[in-house]
Amino acid sequence: TCPNGRQTALFSATMPPPIAKLAHDILDHPARIDIAPAKVAVERIDQRVFFVGTKEKRALLEGLLADRDMNRVLVFTRTKRGADRVCRNLVQAGMSAIALHGNKAQNARVRALDSFRGGHVRILVATDIAARGIDVPNISHVINYELPNEPESYVHRIGRTARAGASGIAVSLLTAEDVHDLVAIERLIGATIERHD
Repeated sequence: TCPNGRQTALFSATMPPPIAKLAHDILDHPARIDIAPAKVAVERIDQRVFFVGTKEKRALLEGLLADRDMNRVLVFTRTKRGADRVCRNLVQAGMSAIALHGNKAQNARVRALDSFRGGHVRILVATDIAARGIDVPNISHVINYELPNEPESYVHRIGRTARAGASGIAVSLLTAEDVHDLVAIERLIGATIERHD
């Protein structure tokens, strides 16, 4: 049991509404302290948005990844099944890819990350499990195959590139249904993301 005079602290890299509600429900008069504004985190990242039909996403992703300047790429999907599907499609297209998500056993996740970190695999397809706490140097590009559910997660995803003073490129593949989410992201980062057709 905890003593009556204990102090409880909750730390989170982001504060999406479900986490804020949890803090409100379990903490007594919590004080919120924000340390790093999102705008600072994305300064060195060249962000681009490509609008595409759902059926054309796969071809666009494969076309982008054909560029050999994309030498270490992190591709994000919303779901574990989506990560497996995108990874399978990339491998079928002759690309070096591996999936990382929460349904993988711990040793499989470690192997996937080690393969990506060591340069044995060029493309890591992941859910948001890889957006936080993973530090892989020299990721040249982050591709959002699907936008995350929370704008704050977008900042964490693209923050996997442009580490240690380097610059990086973040590309998001959006359908017409994603416009509302894009507006929320732009409001959070305080910038308009360059659009491409």
